[in-house]
Amino acid sequence: MASRNLSELFDLASHGPDVYVGEGLSYAWGGLYGGHIVAQALRAAANTVEAGLLPHSLRAYFIRRGDNQEPVRYEVDRIRNGHSFATRRVVARQSIGAILNLEASFQCHEDSDDIQTVPMPGGLPAPEDLPATSWSEFFDRRFLPDGVLAEPAGTGAGRTGAWMKVTSDLGDDQLMQRCALAYLSDDLPTDTVIRSHPEARRRSEAGEKMFNASLDHTIWFHRPLRADAWHLHDMSCHNYVGGRGLAIGHVFAADGTHVATLAQEVLSRLPR
Repeated sequence: MASRNLSELFDLASHGPDVYVGEGLSYAWGGLYGGHIVAQALRAAANTVEAGLLPHSLRAYFIRRGDNQEPVRYEVDRIRNGHSFATRRVVARQSIGAILNLEASFQCHEDSDDIQTVPMPGGLPAPEDLPATSWSEFFDRRFLPDGVLAEPAGTGAGRTGAWMKVTSDLGDDQLMQRCALAYLSDDLPTDTVIRSHPEARRRSEAGEKMFNASLDHTIWFHRPLRADAWHLHDMSCHNYVGGRGLAIGHVFAADGTHVATLAQEVLSRLPR
């Protein structure tokens, strides 16, 4: 169990109108974890919208690596306030300059038909029956064994599946749950891109150090979710060119509900 609650990673201090400051966290590879900065930027954007509006989508560009020994300043631009939707732009800055640009759209609750068109894969081993492989105390991750998920028909390669959840109880606050999913969502795309590239996968499994970096990241939140409960993250790489791999995936609750869709472009360079 985490010694700190994950929600503390999303805490922000107000530094004037529509400006917030958050703390980074030291990771083994140095720099900052992209999912952490995306989650803080989403929280900063949410601080400026009316109660009752929840994020339904976000798009982020990772600009610089960032320094985990320095706070991050989040500057929010109120792009639009509508009757049903609100749009925000957030620039995350450190002394080196901008490290991330994020845009998020928020929507009030709207009754409509609910149609799920993508089914969750069946016949999967339970997360409790798989080994834990997380690199952080703040979340748990259980990879599905090779061969459990077939390569997607028609498009994509390197299909990767993992059960994931954060290790803190975040309660019923949907904003916090969506921030937590944003935190988790930056973890799997790089694995997917490497697995789709035969030479990259061979070298990675041989222990060679790869150069990998997240370039941009998109999340569509479809339905209420609990990131502190097990969800299946199912991703595949749809293209690789110019050193950039495009990973697209779906997030399912344990009961099969499709709660979110993810897309990320990953820079993955072979060792020279």
